[in-house]
Amino acid sequence: MINKDRLFYGSCFALITTAFSFSIRAGILAQLGTEFNLNAEQLGFINSMWFLGFPLAMIVGGLVYHTVGPKTIMQIAFIAHALGILLTIYSGGYTGLLISTFLIGLGNGCTEAACNPMIADTYSGADMSKMLNRFHMWFPGGIVVGSLISEFMTKQLNTGWQPQIWVILVPTLIYAYLFWGQAFPKPKVEGAASLSENFKAMLTPLYIFMFLCMALTAISEFGPQQWTGLIMSKSGASPMLILALVTGLMAVIRYFAGPIVAKFDQTGVLLGSAVLATIGIYLFSTQTGTMAYVAAVFFAMGVALFWPNMIGFIAEKVPLSGALGMSILGGVGMFSTSIFQPIIGKWIDDARAEQTAKGLTGDAMELAAGQATLSTMALFPGVLIVAFGILYFWMRSRKTTTA
Repeated sequence: MINKDRLFYGSCFALITTAFSFSIRAGILAQLGTEFNLNAEQLGFINSMWFLGFPLAMIVGGLVYHTVGPKTIMQIAFIAHALGILLTIYSGGYTGLLISTFLIGLGNGCTEAACNPMIADTYSGADMSKMLNRFHMWFPGGIVVGSLISEFMTKQLNTGWQPQIWVILVPTLIYAYLFWGQAFPKPKVEGAASLSENFKAMLTPLYIFMFLCMALTAISEFGPQQWTGLIMSKSGASPMLILALVTGLMAVIRYFAGPIVAKFDQTGVLLGSAVLATIGIYLFSTQTGTMAYVAAVFFAMGVALFWPNMIGFIAEKVPLSGALGMSILGGVGMFSTSIFQPIIGKWIDDARAEQTAKGLTGDAMELAAGQATLSTMALFPGVLIVAFGILYFWMRSRKTTTA
């Protein structure tokens, strides 16, 4: 017998593990740079391993989901998470951090590959959209908790980065316990377990369009968040509190997303999200002090519903793409973010050099370089305003045609 609650809570703790690995790593990024004498581009390559392991595991997991099942995929996730955490602590330098971060990314990707289709198969109709949003609530929710833990351990307890990495092991052990010995659901859409049907559905214009959009929604969300510590460090606002504010609001919005999606549909939600995300990133690139927190509010409202509604849109509108379709979509989002991590790091290094050439030094130089980088990042959601505007009217015309 399937225990829906236990499977859902296990999924949530697995996603909290992903969130902790994201936020705590963001919190210790400066410490890693200092201890191992790494520049921003090298830190970007370390970040990229997290985002590279993620899509690889998602894509492979999607391919084998109906063959090996979500239970086996989550067992692999646990092994990858545990090894990645231990190897991070005992890495010893740049190469070790690359390998350990890649392993953690693999564990995170396995989590998405197993839990998204499992939740979609467990719940139906409006409940599916609601529970997917509530599941994804725990990524920003976990980032809030992880950010505050990192801030407290760094500022109040004055601990190094290693004890903070140990914290990630806690939700890892909890989800392993919750999944232990459980039965898992079967596909609810006939044909969704067939790879040939999956690929056929993924070659439709609608899926390909969303595939391309996912590359931009992911970097719009993760780009500014992953670099908050470095970019906002001289803005007059606390970077980790900005991260906690953003992700806290995201968690609340995702928890109450059901009525929002029901009222505006996923297409309306995605279009509104792109507009708010553009405003938020623009404000980040121009404001300092207290106004940085106002920027965080707009940014959070913008990116909160991107990921779960991209996945939910595919699950609902292209159901024959199955677990593979959801995994490929999430995979391209993470792969895009992986590619852009060292690029963003290079943007920061180049902006620092440019501001130094203008005569700026110290905090003023760091702030100007960070804001210039954020201004460039605003292009990502800006393009999405156009793309999701097209999607909104496209889907409305389809409804009119089929009515």
